[in-house]
Amino acid sequence: MQKIYLSIVKKRDHLVFILAVSISFNLLLNNDSPNTLLVRAKFLDSFSFITAPNMWLKTVVQLEEETQLLREKNLQLSLQSDAMLRAFEENKTLKSLLGYKKDSNFNLLSAKVLNMGSSSNLSSVTLNVGKNDGVKINQPIIIPEGVIGKTIAVGKTNSIAQLITDVNYRISVRIFPSGSIGILRYLRDDICEIREIQKNANIELGNKVLTSGFSNIYPPDLFVGEVIEIQDERSSFQKIVKVRISSKIGSLLNVFVIREQFNE
Repeated sequence: MQKIYLSIVKKRDHLVFILAVSISFNLLLNNDSPNTLLVRAKFLDSFSFITAPNMWLKTVVQLEEETQLLREKNLQLSLQSDAMLRAFEENKTLKSLLGYKKDSNFNLLSAKVLNMGSSSNLSSVTLNVGKNDGVKINQPIIIPEGVIGKTIAVGKTNSIAQLITDVNYRISVRIFPSGSIGILRYLRDDICEIREIQKNANIELGNKVLTSGFSNIYPPDLFVGEVIEIQDERSSFQKIVKVRISSKIGSLLNVFVIREQFNE
């Protein structure tokens, strides 16, 4: 008991100060006289000045959190939008392919491109169809935009097709409507050329280039490309015809295999 008393005596100044402040606060908050109201207002202003930085800090943190949430939501919406756009384009492409297959007179087999290979020796694609699906070597590969190649190796469930963009690829073609016949070979990008065309042949820009039918691989009149340039060979009675083929060959996803052999 004596220790408690001595402790109170030692800290009496602090206790008196705390008691005085408590009484002052009580009077300040419960007295509505004009002077007291003025003092109370000044006190509250001072108190708000002291707490303002803390409130400002909380606001900044909250805004940063909200901004981060908005960034995440925008990213999520952007990804969803991209996915929807891709799905729309894929659906549009598939509908186009189905329509082409339905309207075609050929026995077409739908195939998915598994891999694209390009080297100095061979430009090719690997397809998800093979012998089990009726695929054989030297069957034409086409898309709605035209001929793109032929099968050169066939396994049970997969096959490899040589593309028209391969430097060693050759195909007999006919220029419509002149009827001029030539051998088409790849040049660069989406450009091929036909040589040995007679100089007096009536060929114009925009003429269609079709398969000639002079082989047991390609049926006649399959679209190959379009004439974009005509050059006369120097010191020769022949001309060179430049042909633009499909620009989609570099991004193939789905193709068709013509499963029947044709003999003209």
